[in-house]
Amino acid sequence: MDYDYLIKFLALGDSGVGKTSFLYQYTDGMFNSRFISTVGIDFREKRLLYQSKGRNHRIHLQLWDTAGQERFRSLTTAFYRDAMGFLLLFDLTNEQSFLEIRNWVEQLRLHAYCESPDVVLCGNKADLEDRRVITEWRAREMAEKNGLVYLETSAATGQNVSRSVETLLEKVMIRMETAVDRAMLPGRRGRPRDLNDPDLNAPPAHNCTC
Repeated sequence: MDYDYLIKFLALGDSGVGKTSFLYQYTDGMFNSRFISTVGIDFREKRLLYQSKGRNHRIHLQLWDTAGQERFRSLTTAFYRDAMGFLLLFDLTNEQSFLEIRNWVEQLRLHAYCESPDVVLCGNKADLEDRRVITEWRAREMAEKNGLVYLETSAATGQNVSRSVETLLEKVMIRMETAVDRAMLPGRRGRPRDLNDPDLNAPPAHNCTC
């Protein structure tokens, strides 16, 4: 094992928004204009270094690519709980893919590891400015309402593709580091409690003498 962390991300969004092209651009730096619909689920991999608190961490990223069609939803939701972060894509030239964001967010709240998982919302196909139907302010308003980070991306040019993944990775790593720090608090798993410290897990004391 030549990495420190195995991190799993899931790419979500309607069929045709560019999830597969987005992931290929990130892992291989390539763009294929020919559209091939993903059947079920597929994945890409990439190794990178993440720096935190003066240390370099070797990251093995697994980027899962999901089918956007309704008939595959029951299959892909099975992967939600194992994913540590989510890339939610919509097509800036497609109104319906934007409106479906609410449904995808609801699916995440139902099936992900918690009700507020780490998500980066990507308005993809930003290079097709002449065909754009979703304005930036409208997309940002949607993101703010749902507590999401928003970036406009292009799988064709590579605009903000790496930045989106790196932003999500940073959010996930911060969540993991926070969880470890909490585990190291007195009385928590990972470090024995000093007897002079209050037990944070103890039930509240009752003063009633009846």
